[in-house]
Amino acid sequence: MSFRNEKNVRVKQAAKEEAVIIISNWKKARKRMQIYRFCLKTALIISVVALLSYGYYRMDNSVPSVIRVRAGQESLNLGIPARATVMRASEQGQSNIPEGAVTIDLSAPLLLQTGEASTSYRMEVKLFGILPFKEVGIQVIEDEQLIPVGAPIGIYMETDGVLVVGTGNFRGSDGKTECPAKNVLKSGDYIHAVNGEPIADKNAFIQAIEGCGGNAVSLLVERGEKRVNLTVTPKQNEAGSYKIGAWVRDSAQGVGTMTFIDGSGNFGALGHGINDVDTNTLMNLEEGTLYRTEIIAIKRGENGNPGEMTGMITYSDDRILGEITCNSTQGIFGHCNERAMGLIKEKPLPIGLKQEIRKGPAQILCTIGEEPAYFDVEITDIHLDHDNVNRGIELTVTDPELLDLTGGIVQGMSGAPIIQDGKFIGAVTHVLIQDSRRGYGIFIENMLEQ
Repeated sequence: MSFRNEKNVRVKQAAKEEAVIIISNWKKARKRMQIYRFCLKTALIISVVALLSYGYYRMDNSVPSVIRVRAGQESLNLGIPARATVMRASEQGQSNIPEGAVTIDLSAPLLLQTGEASTSYRMEVKLFGILPFKEVGIQVIEDEQLIPVGAPIGIYMETDGVLVVGTGNFRGSDGKTECPAKNVLKSGDYIHAVNGEPIADKNAFIQAIEGCGGNAVSLLVERGEKRVNLTVTPKQNEAGSYKIGAWVRDSAQGVGTMTFIDGSGNFGALGHGINDVDTNTLMNLEEGTLYRTEIIAIKRGENGNPGEMTGMITYSDDRILGEITCNSTQGIFGHCNERAMGLIKEKPLPIGLKQEIRKGPAQILCTIGEEPAYFDVEITDIHLDHDNVNRGIELTVTDPELLDLTGGIVQGMSGAPIIQDGKFIGAVTHVLIQDSRRGYGIFIENMLEQ
Protein backbone atom coordinates (compact mmCIF):
# COMPACT_ATOMS: atom_id res chain seq x y z
CA MET A 1 0.00 0.00 0.00
CA SER A 2 2.82 2.35 0.78
CA PHE A 3 4.43 1.76 -2.60
CA ARG A 4 1.12 2.22 -4.41
CA ASN A 5 0.37 5.44 -2.51
CA GLU A 6 3.82 6.79 -3.28
CA LYS A 7 3.32 6.01 -6.99
CA ASN A 8 -0.07 7.74 -6.97
CA VAL A 9 1.50 10.77 -5.35
CA ARG A 10 4.22 10.88 -8.05
CA VAL A 11 1.61 10.55 -10.77
CA LYS A 12 -0.49 13.33 -9.29
CA GLN A 13 2.61 15.49 -8.86
CA ALA A 14 3.66 14.88 -12.46
CA ALA A 15 0.14 15.67 -13.65
CA LYS A 16 0.15 18.84 -11.61
CA GLU A 17 3.55 19.89 -12.99
CA GLU A 18 2.39 19.10 -16.54
CA ALA A 19 -0.75 21.18 -15.93
CA VAL A 20 1.39 24.05 -14.64
CA ILE A 21 3.60 23.83 -17.71
CA ILE A 22 0.56 23.75 -20.01
CA ILE A 23 -0.94 26.75 -18.24
CA SER A 24 2.41 28.58 -18.33
CA ASN A 25 2.85 27.86 -22.03
CA TRP A 26 -0.72 28.98 -22.67
CA LYS A 27 -0.10 32.21 -20.80
CA LYS A 28 3.12 32.79 -22.75
CA ALA A 29 1.35 32.03 -26.03
CA ARG A 30 -1.49 34.36 -25.03
CA LYS A 31 1.01 37.07 -24.11
CA ARG A 32 2.84 36.60 -27.43
CA MET A 33 -0.49 36.80 -29.23
CA GLN A 34 -1.35 40.00 -27.36
CA ILE A 35 2.04 41.49 -28.29
CA TYR A 36 1.57 40.35 -31.90
CA ARG A 37 -1.91 41.87 -32.02
CA PHE A 38 -0.61 45.10 -30.44
CA CYS A 39 2.21 45.32 -32.99
CA LEU A 40 -0.21 44.54 -35.80
CA LYS A 41 -2.65 47.22 -34.62
CA THR A 42 0.18 49.71 -34.15
CA ALA A 43 1.56 49.00 -37.64
CA LEU A 44 -1.96 49.31 -39.06
CA ILE A 45 -2.53 52.64 -37.29
CA ILE A 46 0.87 53.95 -38.43
CA SER A 47 0.14 52.83 -42.00
CA VAL A 48 -3.28 54.49 -41.97
CA VAL A 49 -1.83 57.70 -40.48
CA ALA A 50 1.02 57.67 -43.03
CA LEU A 51 -1.44 57.04 -45.87
CA LEU A 52 -3.75 59.81 -44.67
CA SER A 53 -0.80 62.16 -44.17
CA TYR A 54 0.48 61.43 -47.66
CA GLY A 55 -2.99 61.89 -49.10
CA TYR A 56 -3.36 65.16 -47.20
CA TYR A 57 0.06 66.32 -48.44
CA ARG A 58 -0.81 65.47 -52.04
CA MET A 59 -4.14 67.27 -51.81
CA ASP A 60 -2.54 70.23 -50.05
CA ASN A 61 0.04 70.42 -52.84
CA SER A 62 -2.68 70.18 -55.49
CA VAL A 63 -4.50 73.20 -54.07
CA PRO A 64 -2.22 76.26 -54.03
CA SER A 65 -2.71 79.00 -51.47
CA VAL A 66 -3.10 81.44 -54.36
CA ILE A 67 -4.77 80.59 -57.67
CA ARG A 68 -4.52 83.03 -60.56
CA VAL A 69 -7.19 82.97 -63.24
CA ARG A 70 -7.60 85.02 -66.40
CA ALA A 71 -10.15 87.79 -66.67
CA GLY A 72 -13.35 86.67 -68.38
CA GLN A 73 -14.24 82.99 -68.56
CA GLU A 74 -11.79 80.50 -67.10
CA SER A 75 -11.85 76.74 -66.52
CA LEU A 76 -10.56 75.18 -63.30
CA ASN A 77 -10.08 71.48 -62.61
CA LEU A 78 -8.48 70.63 -59.25
CA GLY A 79 -10.03 67.15 -58.99
CA ILE A 80 -10.09 66.79 -55.19
CA PRO A 81 -12.96 65.50 -52.99
CA ALA A 82 -13.84 68.89 -51.58
CA ARG A 83 -16.35 71.69 -51.71
CA ALA A 84 -15.48 75.37 -51.48
CA THR A 85 -17.25 78.55 -50.56
CA VAL A 86 -16.22 81.54 -52.68
CA MET A 87 -16.63 85.06 -51.30
CA ARG A 88 -15.49 88.49 -52.28
CA ALA A 89 -12.05 89.24 -50.86
CA SER A 90 -12.91 92.79 -49.81
CA GLU A 91 -15.83 95.13 -49.44
CA GLN A 92 -14.71 97.38 -52.28
CA GLY A 93 -17.38 96.11 -54.64
CA GLN A 94 -15.19 94.65 -57.38
CA SER A 95 -16.89 91.25 -57.21
CA ASN A 96 -20.24 90.27 -58.70
CA ILE A 97 -20.64 87.54 -56.05
CA PRO A 98 -23.48 88.36 -53.64
CA GLU A 99 -22.97 88.90 -49.93
CA GLY A 100 -23.87 85.31 -49.15
CA ALA A 101 -21.32 83.31 -51.14
CA VAL A 102 -21.19 80.69 -53.87
CA THR A 103 -20.50 77.03 -53.11
CA ILE A 104 -18.66 74.96 -55.73
CA ASP A 105 -17.67 71.29 -56.11
CA LEU A 106 -13.89 70.94 -56.59
CA SER A 107 -14.08 67.29 -57.62
CA ALA A 108 -15.48 68.23 -61.04
CA PRO A 109 -14.25 70.63 -63.76
CA LEU A 110 -15.52 74.19 -63.30
CA LEU A 111 -16.15 77.08 -65.63
CA LEU A 112 -15.61 80.33 -63.74
CA GLN A 113 -17.04 83.65 -64.82
CA THR A 114 -14.42 85.98 -63.34
CA GLY A 115 -14.49 89.73 -62.97
CA GLU A 116 -12.04 92.26 -64.31
CA ALA A 117 -8.29 92.00 -63.80
CA SER A 118 -7.13 92.81 -60.24
CA THR A 119 -10.37 91.43 -58.79
CA SER A 120 -9.74 89.16 -55.79
CA TYR A 121 -11.81 86.40 -54.20
CA ARG A 122 -11.47 84.24 -51.11
CA MET A 123 -12.23 80.51 -51.24
CA GLU A 124 -12.69 78.40 -48.10
CA VAL A 125 -12.12 74.72 -48.92
CA LYS A 126 -13.57 71.80 -46.94
CA LEU A 127 -12.66 68.17 -47.60
CA PHE A 128 -15.75 66.10 -48.39
CA GLY A 129 -17.64 69.31 -47.77
CA ILE A 130 -17.15 68.85 -43.99
CA LEU A 131 -13.53 69.04 -42.79
CA PRO A 132 -11.94 72.53 -42.89
CA PHE A 133 -8.93 72.26 -45.22
CA LYS A 134 -7.43 75.59 -46.25
CA GLU A 135 -8.20 79.10 -47.40
CA VAL A 136 -7.27 79.96 -50.98
CA GLY A 137 -6.92 83.38 -52.57
CA ILE A 138 -8.14 83.78 -56.16
CA GLN A 139 -6.56 86.60 -58.17
CA VAL A 140 -7.86 87.64 -61.57
CA ILE A 141 -5.10 88.66 -64.01
CA GLU A 142 -4.88 89.85 -67.59
CA ASP A 143 -4.50 87.21 -70.29
CA GLU A 144 -0.95 88.21 -71.17
CA GLN A 145 1.40 87.16 -73.96
CA LEU A 146 5.19 87.14 -73.60
CA ILE A 147 8.04 86.79 -76.06
CA PRO A 148 10.40 83.94 -75.06
CA VAL A 149 14.04 85.01 -75.59
CA GLY A 150 16.52 82.38 -74.31
CA ALA A 151 19.56 84.54 -75.19
CA PRO A 152 22.64 84.83 -72.95
CA ILE A 153 23.12 88.11 -71.09
CA GLY A 154 25.94 89.69 -69.13
CA ILE A 155 24.88 91.24 -65.82
CA TYR A 156 26.51 94.06 -63.88
CA MET A 157 24.87 95.26 -60.69
CA GLU A 158 25.85 97.82 -58.06
CA THR A 159 24.54 97.48 -54.52
CA ASP A 160 22.51 100.01 -52.56
CA GLY A 161 25.09 100.55 -49.83
CA VAL A 162 28.29 98.63 -49.20
CA LEU A 163 27.71 94.96 -48.40
CA VAL A 164 29.59 93.44 -45.46
CA VAL A 165 30.78 90.00 -46.56
CA GLY A 166 32.41 89.18 -43.23
CA THR A 167 35.00 90.25 -40.69
CA GLY A 168 38.64 89.21 -40.37
CA ASN A 169 41.76 89.80 -38.32
CA PHE A 170 44.73 91.90 -39.35
CA ARG A 171 48.08 92.58 -37.70
CA GLY A 172 48.20 95.96 -35.99
CA SER A 173 51.07 98.46 -35.94
CA ASP A 174 52.20 97.00 -32.60
CA GLY A 175 52.16 93.44 -33.97
CA LYS A 176 48.96 92.46 -32.15
CA THR A 177 45.98 90.85 -33.87
CA GLU A 178 43.16 93.33 -34.40
CA CYS A 179 39.56 93.17 -35.62
CA PRO A 180 37.54 96.22 -34.47
CA ALA A 181 34.50 95.21 -36.55
CA LYS A 182 34.15 91.84 -34.80
CA ASN A 183 30.85 91.57 -32.90
CA VAL A 184 29.83 94.95 -34.36
CA LEU A 185 29.19 94.23 -38.04
CA LYS A 186 27.59 91.05 -39.39
CA SER A 187 27.65 89.32 -42.76
CA GLY A 188 24.79 90.68 -44.83
CA ASP A 189 24.87 94.19 -43.31
CA TYR A 190 24.73 97.15 -45.72
CA ILE A 191 26.69 100.25 -44.74
CA HIS A 192 25.05 103.45 -46.03
CA ALA A 193 26.93 106.25 -44.26
CA VAL A 194 30.06 106.98 -42.22
CA ASN A 195 29.79 109.76 -39.63
CA GLY A 196 26.59 110.90 -41.31
CA GLU A 197 28.15 111.17 -44.77
CA PRO A 198 26.59 108.89 -47.44
CA ILE A 199 29.02 106.53 -49.14
CA ALA A 200 28.59 105.62 -52.78
CA ASP A 201 30.85 102.59 -53.08
CA LYS A 202 33.54 100.43 -51.54
CA ASN A 203 36.38 102.86 -52.28
CA ALA A 204 34.51 105.74 -50.61
CA PHE A 205 34.01 103.58 -47.52
CA ILE A 206 37.70 102.60 -47.34
CA GLN A 207 38.76 106.23 -47.72
CA ALA A 208 36.37 107.34 -44.95
CA ILE A 209 37.80 104.75 -42.55
CA GLU A 210 41.41 105.53 -43.44
CA GLY A 211 40.78 109.26 -42.97
CA CYS A 212 39.31 108.97 -39.46
CA GLY A 213 42.65 109.53 -37.72
CA GLY A 214 41.97 106.69 -35.29
CA ASN A 215 38.81 108.27 -33.89
CA ALA A 216 35.64 106.23 -33.40
CA VAL A 217 33.33 106.35 -36.41
CA SER A 218 29.55 106.05 -36.59
CA LEU A 219 28.17 103.70 -39.23
CA LEU A 220 24.60 103.79 -40.54
CA VAL A 221 23.87 100.11 -41.18
CA GLU A 222 20.91 98.38 -42.79
CA ARG A 223 20.37 95.04 -41.08
CA GLY A 224 17.38 93.12 -42.36
CA GLU A 225 14.49 95.55 -42.47
CA LYS A 226 15.94 97.94 -39.87
CA ARG A 227 18.56 100.67 -39.97
CA VAL A 228 20.82 101.04 -36.93
CA ASN A 229 23.73 103.29 -35.95
CA LEU A 230 26.84 101.40 -34.84
CA THR A 231 30.17 102.67 -33.53
CA VAL A 232 33.58 101.19 -34.27
CA THR A 233 37.10 102.44 -33.60
CA PRO A 234 39.57 101.73 -36.44
CA LYS A 235 43.09 100.49 -35.69
CA GLN A 236 46.29 100.97 -37.66
CA ASN A 237 47.70 98.00 -39.54
CA GLU A 238 51.38 97.27 -40.07
CA ALA A 239 51.46 99.73 -43.00
CA GLY A 240 50.01 102.51 -40.85
CA SER A 241 46.56 102.58 -42.51
CA TYR A 242 43.42 102.59 -40.41
CA LYS A 243 41.24 99.49 -40.81
CA ILE A 244 38.25 97.91 -39.06
CA GLY A 245 38.74 94.33 -40.27
CA ALA A 246 35.66 94.07 -42.52
CA TRP A 247 35.45 92.51 -45.97
CA VAL A 248 33.09 94.54 -48.15
CA ARG A 249 31.61 94.38 -51.65
CA ASP A 250 29.68 96.87 -53.78
CA SER A 251 28.93 95.06 -57.05
CA ALA A 252 28.21 91.73 -58.72
CA GLN A 253 28.56 90.44 -62.25
CA GLY A 254 27.83 87.23 -64.09
CA VAL A 255 26.16 85.46 -66.99
CA GLY A 256 22.56 84.28 -67.24
CA THR A 257 19.70 83.87 -69.71
CA MET A 258 17.00 86.38 -70.61
CA THR A 259 13.59 84.79 -70.08
CA PHE A 260 11.05 87.09 -71.71
CA ILE A 261 10.24 90.51 -73.12
CA ASP A 262 6.68 91.79 -72.79
CA GLY A 263 4.67 94.05 -75.07
CA SER A 264 5.97 97.18 -73.32
CA GLY A 265 9.64 96.33 -73.73
CA ASN A 266 10.15 95.15 -70.15
CA PHE A 267 12.29 92.05 -69.57
CA GLY A 268 12.54 89.30 -66.98
CA ALA A 269 15.59 87.06 -66.55
CA LEU A 270 17.21 84.32 -64.41
CA GLY A 271 14.08 83.17 -62.53
CA HIS A 272 15.92 83.73 -59.25
CA GLY A 273 17.59 86.68 -57.59
CA ILE A 274 21.25 87.63 -57.60
CA ASN A 275 22.66 86.61 -54.22
CA ASP A 276 26.03 87.46 -52.78
CA VAL A 277 28.33 84.51 -53.36
CA ASP A 278 29.70 84.56 -49.79
CA THR A 279 26.71 85.53 -47.62
CA ASN A 280 24.04 83.99 -49.91
CA THR A 281 21.82 87.00 -49.20
CA LEU A 282 19.77 88.76 -51.88
CA MET A 283 21.77 91.81 -52.97
CA ASN A 284 20.17 95.23 -52.61
CA LEU A 285 20.06 96.86 -56.04
CA GLU A 286 21.20 100.44 -56.54
CA GLU A 287 21.50 100.20 -60.32
CA GLY A 288 22.29 97.55 -62.87
CA THR A 289 22.97 97.05 -66.55
CA LEU A 290 22.44 94.23 -69.04
CA TYR A 291 25.14 93.56 -71.63
CA ARG A 292 25.16 91.48 -74.77
CA THR A 293 27.41 88.47 -74.37
CA GLU A 294 28.57 85.47 -76.34
CA ILE A 295 29.12 81.99 -74.96
CA ILE A 296 32.78 81.12 -75.54
CA ALA A 297 33.03 77.85 -73.63
CA ILE A 298 30.85 75.19 -72.00
CA LYS A 299 32.01 73.01 -69.14
CA ARG A 300 29.97 69.82 -69.39
CA GLY A 301 28.02 68.87 -66.26
CA GLU A 302 28.54 65.54 -64.53
CA ASN A 303 26.90 63.89 -61.54
CA GLY A 304 28.21 65.67 -58.46
CA ASN A 305 29.84 68.41 -60.53
CA PRO A 306 27.51 70.92 -62.25
CA GLY A 307 28.64 72.35 -65.57
CA GLU A 308 28.94 75.99 -66.54
CA MET A 309 28.60 78.28 -69.54
CA THR A 310 31.36 80.87 -69.82
CA GLY A 311 30.40 84.13 -71.50
CA MET A 312 32.55 87.01 -72.65
CA ILE A 313 31.21 90.34 -71.38
CA THR A 314 32.51 93.61 -72.82
CA TYR A 315 31.44 96.52 -70.61
CA SER A 316 30.99 99.14 -73.33
CA ASP A 317 28.04 101.37 -74.20
CA ASP A 318 27.51 99.75 -77.59
CA ARG A 319 26.91 96.39 -75.84
CA ILE A 320 24.24 97.60 -73.39
CA LEU A 321 20.87 95.83 -73.71
CA GLY A 322 18.94 97.57 -70.97
CA GLU A 323 18.62 98.71 -67.38
CA ILE A 324 18.03 96.45 -64.37
CA THR A 325 15.48 98.04 -62.04
CA CYS A 326 14.61 95.13 -59.72
CA ASN A 327 16.52 92.24 -58.12
CA SER A 328 14.05 89.90 -56.40
CA THR A 329 13.71 86.26 -55.41
CA GLN A 330 11.74 85.73 -58.66
CA GLY A 331 14.50 87.08 -60.93
CA ILE A 332 15.89 90.33 -62.28
CA PHE A 333 13.67 92.76 -64.17
CA GLY A 334 14.00 96.00 -66.07
CA HIS A 335 13.66 97.85 -69.36
CA CYS A 336 15.07 96.86 -72.76
CA ASN A 337 16.59 99.14 -75.36
CA GLU A 338 16.34 98.73 -79.15
CA ARG A 339 19.47 96.58 -79.19
CA ALA A 340 17.79 94.08 -76.85
CA MET A 341 14.69 93.99 -79.01
CA GLY A 342 16.97 92.74 -81.78
CA LEU A 343 17.50 89.54 -79.77
CA ILE A 344 13.88 88.54 -80.39
CA LYS A 345 13.62 85.47 -82.62
CA GLU A 346 10.32 84.04 -81.42
CA LYS A 347 6.68 85.08 -81.58
CA PRO A 348 4.71 86.01 -78.45
CA LEU A 349 3.14 83.08 -76.61
CA PRO A 350 0.22 83.00 -74.16
CA ILE A 351 1.21 82.31 -70.58
CA GLY A 352 0.32 78.96 -68.99
CA LEU A 353 -0.89 79.15 -65.40
CA LYS A 354 0.46 76.62 -62.92
CA GLN A 355 -2.81 74.68 -62.65
CA GLU A 356 -2.65 74.15 -66.44
CA ILE A 357 0.80 72.53 -66.42
CA ARG A 358 0.92 68.74 -66.75
CA LYS A 359 3.56 66.10 -66.28
CA GLY A 360 5.05 65.12 -69.61
CA PRO A 361 6.96 66.53 -72.59
CA ALA A 362 7.97 70.19 -72.77
CA GLN A 363 10.80 72.27 -74.22
CA ILE A 364 13.32 74.80 -73.01
CA LEU A 365 14.72 77.64 -75.13
CA CYS A 366 18.41 78.36 -74.59
CA THR A 367 21.58 79.30 -76.44
CA ILE A 368 24.31 76.71 -76.75
CA GLY A 369 25.58 77.76 -80.18
CA GLU A 370 25.14 81.08 -81.93
CA GLU A 371 21.33 81.29 -81.75
CA PRO A 372 18.65 80.23 -79.24
CA ALA A 373 17.22 76.77 -79.92
CA TYR A 374 14.53 74.53 -78.43
CA PHE A 375 15.53 71.36 -76.56
CA ASP A 376 13.29 68.59 -75.24
CA VAL A 377 12.67 68.08 -71.53
CA GLU A 378 10.23 66.06 -69.42
CA ILE A 379 8.27 67.70 -66.61
CA THR A 380 8.36 65.11 -63.83
CA ASP A 381 6.56 66.91 -61.01
CA ILE A 382 4.62 70.09 -60.29
CA HIS A 383 4.55 71.69 -56.83
CA LEU A 384 1.56 74.00 -56.88
CA ASP A 385 2.01 75.14 -53.29
CA HIS A 386 5.77 74.89 -52.79
CA ASP A 387 7.53 76.90 -50.06
CA ASN A 388 10.43 77.54 -52.44
CA VAL A 389 9.07 79.87 -55.12
CA ASN A 390 11.90 79.00 -57.53
CA ARG A 391 11.28 75.23 -57.51
CA GLY A 392 7.66 74.79 -58.52
CA ILE A 393 8.54 72.74 -61.62
CA GLU A 394 10.72 69.62 -61.66
CA LEU A 395 12.16 68.69 -65.05
CA THR A 396 14.59 66.30 -66.69
CA VAL A 397 16.52 66.99 -69.90
CA THR A 398 15.78 64.31 -72.48
CA ASP A 399 17.18 65.93 -75.63
CA PRO A 400 20.15 63.84 -76.90
CA GLU A 401 21.88 66.86 -78.44
CA LEU A 402 21.72 68.94 -75.27
CA LEU A 403 22.83 66.00 -73.13
CA ASP A 404 25.77 65.44 -75.45
CA LEU A 405 26.83 69.10 -75.42
CA THR A 406 26.22 70.08 -71.78
CA GLY A 407 25.30 66.94 -69.83
CA GLY A 408 21.96 68.56 -69.01
CA ILE A 409 21.39 71.83 -67.15
CA VAL A 410 24.45 73.98 -66.50
CA GLN A 411 25.12 77.25 -64.68
CA GLY A 412 24.31 80.19 -66.93
CA MET A 413 21.17 78.46 -68.20
CA SER A 414 19.09 80.04 -65.41
CA GLY A 415 16.22 81.91 -67.00
CA ALA A 416 15.80 79.63 -70.03
CA PRO A 417 12.08 79.71 -70.96
CA ILE A 418 10.00 76.53 -70.47
CA ILE A 419 7.30 75.95 -73.08
CA GLN A 420 4.54 73.33 -72.99
CA ASP A 421 1.59 72.86 -75.36
CA GLY A 422 2.29 76.21 -77.02
CA LYS A 423 2.18 78.09 -73.71
CA PHE A 424 4.92 79.92 -71.82
CA ILE A 425 4.84 78.19 -68.40
CA GLY A 426 8.10 79.04 -66.63
CA ALA A 427 11.88 79.33 -66.58
CA VAL A 428 14.77 77.08 -65.56
CA THR A 429 16.30 78.05 -62.20
CA HIS A 430 18.43 75.26 -60.69
CA VAL A 431 20.30 72.08 -61.51
CA LEU A 432 20.57 69.07 -59.20
CA ILE A 433 24.22 68.64 -58.32
CA GLN A 434 23.90 64.85 -58.01
CA ASP A 435 22.22 64.55 -61.43
CA SER A 436 22.93 67.26 -64.00
CA ARG A 437 20.10 66.04 -66.22
CA ARG A 438 17.55 67.15 -63.64
CA GLY A 439 16.63 70.56 -62.37
CA TYR A 440 13.93 72.98 -61.27
CA GLY A 441 11.97 75.84 -62.73
CA ILE A 442 9.82 78.74 -61.58
CA PHE A 443 6.23 79.30 -62.70
CA ILE A 444 6.00 82.19 -65.15
CA GLU A 445 3.13 83.68 -63.14
CA ASN A 446 5.49 84.00 -60.15
CA MET A 447 7.95 85.95 -62.29
CA LEU A 448 5.13 88.23 -63.45
CA GLU A 449 4.40 89.22 -59.85
CA GLN A 450 7.29 91.67 -60.28
